[in-house]
Parts: sequence; structure tokens; C-alpha cells
Amino acid sequence: MKTVTFFITSLIVIGSYFNINPTTDIEETKTVESLKNTHYLEPDTNIIKVALLLDTSNSMDGLIDQAKSQLWELVNELSYAKCGHKNKPSLKIALYEYGNDRLNAQEGYIRQVNAFSNDLDEISKNLFGLTTNGGNEYCGKVIQVSLDQLNWGTNESDLNLIFIAGNEPFDQGPVRYQDASLNACEKDVTINTIFCGNYNTGAQTHWKDGAESAKGTYIAINHDKRTVHIPSPYDQAILEKNNALNNTYIGYGRLAEDKMALQIQQDSNANEYGQANAVKRAVSKSSHFYKNSSWDLVDAEEEADFSYEELDDKDLPNELKGKSASEIKAYIAIKRKEREQIQKEIAQLNKKRISYVATQTKKDDNQLRNAMVEAIKTQAKKKNYTWE
Repeated sequence: MKTVTFFITSLIVIGSYFNINPTTDIEETKTVESLKNTHYLEPDTNIIKVALLLDTSNSMDGLIDQAKSQLWELVNELSYAKCGHKNKPSLKIALYEYGNDRLNAQEGYIRQVNAFSNDLDEISKNLFGLTTNGGNEYCGKVIQVSLDQLNWGTNESDLNLIFIAGNEPFDQGPVRYQDASLNACEKDVTINTIFCGNYNTGAQTHWKDGAESAKGTYIAINHDKRTVHIPSPYDQAILEKNNALNNTYIGYGRLAEDKMALQIQQDSNANEYGQANAVKRAVSKSSHFYKNSSWDLVDAEEEADFSYEELDDKDLPNELKGKSASEIKAYIAIKRKEREQIQKEIAQLNKKRISYVATQTKKDDNQLRNAMVEAIKTQAKKKNYTWE
């Protein structure tokens, strides 16, 4: 009872605290006025929603490992998407596991690991927490559950995608996959299937029909092939910029300490697959997909409901305790400008890295990532999405 896993995608930052020097109200006002137009992202109006339905039954450790090691590269590819001429969509990822007999049998051996979220650190943590065990794989059931539980919305420009992976027959279980596919079409959700094994075997066991019945793409991969991360001459410079990027985060509130610890752990997880993979994570951290408004003041200030008047002094980091609203505002503006400059420098280095890596990459490297990106781009064209 082999099965699969894969996903996708965010990004990681270690918040640090820094001392600021007192300034006069006049100086603070000048600083804020000079930096007030430096926000790097217009409000998002479109969303790429990806639900990953991962089979965690026996023998899928290779695929899970492949998915963990390719998360940040996939996120980076999606970050280059545009809807229309200039609007950059946001990204939300949901994660389900199924086919594991440690899960509730009455619920069809299915568990929602997380609903749609843009917290890429949390998604990475959940992905690394998955383990395999024997069970029953009900593809139609898990698809239908994800359709019922998740908020897919009604915006016609949103890109709604399901990726389901496994290697047992697609027609097992109490829910017909044909019925689930019909419901997906009604919700404007495209289903893509990933069979771990021989292409013809997957087609014979309905994985191909499962995708085509919901306007999706059928993919067959060798899930036991190791991910190839190619180093480049620009890696060390990007990692140094990443360290500087970490220093632009201003943790606040009850979540800050735990979230910073989570970022450190996910940095470590990314680095398990080598420096080149850590670089991909650094690139992801510099993209507009990485949002930390729940604990970082720089991101929080961009939210419509943010208010300096509602900040509680006890929730502020030590360097901001006892400071006036104008002092806090000036400090955030400085950190924002620093962040935007570092992000720009990482993007410039990454362009050079991408060009170099392209000359060193073999066509069949990283099949999971390649197959998913190709499917996403093909389906995105139908909704006027383009890639930079």
C-alpha cells in the first residue's frame, strides 16, 4: 500500500531586536515622511489556492522526502506569477494527509493538517511532521472532504488547484471519484493527480481519468529519485543577505517568541538538504508571499486594521518599550526600507543564480517540482496568469 506525499510552500526569517537612538519629534516626522511611500506590495486581489492531498501510507518516505526538499523552489516559481498586467496574486496552501491507519477510520483515514494559510513556516513545520504508516487510500473521499471543508471562494480570477498523490487505485473508497470531480468543476477547482510509478499503470488504475474528469493534469513520477540541488557562485552572497534580512524583523505580541523559534527550526530543516536548498528558502523569504503580520510589526503595519494606538507596551520588544507612537513609526519605516533594499539585492543575485543553474540542470532532475510547475502554468493561462 504505497502512497505519496508532496506539497507546497514558505519561507523563513529570524527576528532580532535592535536598539534605537532617541530622536526629536521633528526628526521622527521627517524620517516617516521620507519613507512612507516605500511599501513594497500593493494589496492582493487574486489568490493562488493549492490544496495538497498527501498519502501517508507505507513506502512513501521517498516521495515525502522529495516534497520537503522542493517546497521552497515551488514557492519561488509561484511567486513569479502575475494576474493581468501587473497584479501579483497571493498564495494560500492547505494540507491534508490520507491513507494512514493512525488516522480516524470513521472519517475515512483523512486528516486536515491545515486549512488554507499563507503562513509558510507553519506549513513547512507540518510537512516535516508527517510520518508514514499502513492504511486505506480513498482518493475520492479525501477530494470531497477538501472541497467541503476549505473556503474556495467565488472570485473567478482565483486559481484553485488540488494536487493529490499516491500509487493505489484511484477508485477505492466510499466516494466515487467521478462524483468528487463533478463537484470540483462546480466550484471551479482543478484536480491534478500524481501517480508514483509507471505511467501506464497509473492510467490503468484511473489516476489519468481522475485528472481529466476535473480538467486537470495527470503526472507520473519516480518518487524514489533524490532531489538535485545545484550550487552556484552566488549562493554565499545570497545567504549573507539572508542574515541581514533576518535583522529587519520586529517581533511583537505573544506569538513573537514561538514564531521566531519556528523560523529557526524551519531554517534548519531547509539546510538539511544542503546550502543550495537553503538559498532557495532565502529567496522565498524575500518574496511577497512571505507574510508575518501576526508577529512582525513591519508586516503588521501594512494591514488595514493596524493601529499604533492599540499597541500595548508590554507586547513590544525591549528596544521599543516606552517609545512614543512617532518613534515606533520611524523605527518601523527604517526597518522597512532596509528590508526592501535587501530583497532587491537578493532578487538581483537570484537572477544570476537561475541563469547559472539552468546551464547545469538535466531535464529529468526534480520531477515532482517540474511536473507541478508545468501543470500550474498550463492551467493558469486560462485565467490570464503569466510568469515574469
